[in-house]
Amino acid sequence: MEREHTLRILNALAGGVHPATGEKFPADSPYQHPDTVRALFEAVRAIEGGRAPAAKSEPKPAPPQSGAGARWTPEEEERLAAAFDAGRTVDELVRAHNRSRAGIEARLLKLGKIDASALTVPLRYPPKTGGGEARQNRRDYRTG
Repeated sequence: MEREHTLRILNALAGGVHPATGEKFPADSPYQHPDTVRALFEAVRAIEGGRAPAAKSEPKPAPPQSGAGARWTPEEEERLAAAFDAGRTVDELVRAHNRSRAGIEARLLKLGKIDASALTVPLRYPPKTGGGEARQNRRDYRTG
C-alpha cells in the first residue's frame, strides 16, 4: 500500500469517517473513542516522519468542536445535567450529545448525578469529581 493512501485512510479514521464510504462513525464507535483518535493521529505523525506535508496532501481534520472526543463546555455540562434531572435516559443523552455511553456516564459521575456503582461502562481512570454527592435515587437510570 502506498504511503499517501495509508495516510488518507488514517486521517479519515481519525476524523471519525469511514475511509471507503465517507459515512461518519456513530458516537459509540471505537473509532470515536478519544484514545483511538489520539493513536491514529500519532500513527499519522510516525508515518509522516515529522516532514512538512506535500502541497497535494489533504489537510488534517481539525479536532472535534463538539461530540465524541471534544472537551466538555460548561454549557454542555449544564444541558446534560438538566436533561438527566428531567428524567432523560443515558441512551437519549448519548444521542443528544453525540458522545459515547462511557463519556456520558463519566461526566454524570463527575457532576455528582450518579455514583460509580451505577456505571455500565468500566472507568479507565479514577473520576475527578466536583465534590457533589451522587444521587442515590437515580441508580435505575439505565432502564429507561
